[in-house]
Amino acid sequence: MRVVSTLLAVAFCFTAGTVFADPARKALPPTIAIIIDDMGHSLVEGERLANLDQPLTLAFLPYRPHTDSLARLAYKQHKEIMLHAPMANTRNYGLGPGGLTPEMDEQSMATTLRRALQSIPHVQGVNNHMGSLLTQQLQPMDWVMKELFRYPVYFIDSRTIASSVAGDVAAAYRIPTMTRDVFLDHEQTEEFVDRQFKLLIKRAKENGSAIGIGHPHKVTVDYLEKHLPKLDEQGIAIATVSGLWAMRNGNREMFAEGEKQAIRPAFAKKD
Repeated sequence: MRVVSTLLAVAFCFTAGTVFADPARKALPPTIAIIIDDMGHSLVEGERLANLDQPLTLAFLPYRPHTDSLARLAYKQHKEIMLHAPMANTRNYGLGPGGLTPEMDEQSMATTLRRALQSIPHVQGVNNHMGSLLTQQLQPMDWVMKELFRYPVYFIDSRTIASSVAGDVAAAYRIPTMTRDVFLDHEQTEEFVDRQFKLLIKRAKENGSAIGIGHPHKVTVDYLEKHLPKLDEQGIAIATVSGLWAMRNGNREMFAEGEKQAIRPAFAKKD
């Protein structure tokens, strides 16, 4: 069981290592969490991200060539691990293995999602990969959250479309949930990433915290390597997603002991 004291020790830190384990004694600074989606394809950029000093959260696509090895490396390097669950989109882009589509019935969707979770070592959370079609649909989201409710995982709505109901359904199932605030790199230039990163910091200053989502593009990794170490001097903290959730929820644990069933690692099928 993940405990809040561990989250705080690992996640609520400036990049120089200052820990805020007692918010009553010292107010937490504006805090960001950065999720890197689409992990598992690129070994080089994946290793660079895993080896960064800061507590990033890495979201892995299921069954990709480097998903297993990179997730294990990232966990050893104190990163938080998520399943980046492929969901149907409005543009009919291919989902690859582990995809969830409107044509599935409840059992197929639950089995596919369960096997994807089992394929990700040390998984603690889930967010949607694409999903602009599926996340608008109440019944599929109900089936997804009904399955996720069984396990000690949180759900982050990547919010790939404004009319997403995914986060609301997760909340209805009492799954710990939050929503993406800023996409960092849907244009792959340093100037764009810089503008979005500054917007993420602005949102954190306005609201106390904010969640950004990026991808393992070289330009993004180059930018993070350069700019994450500078957060301390700006008075900005960086946390894992679990750490940020704890900060927003009075430092309470996400799950009580024995409340959820463990995710049992398996060599899962790609149905």
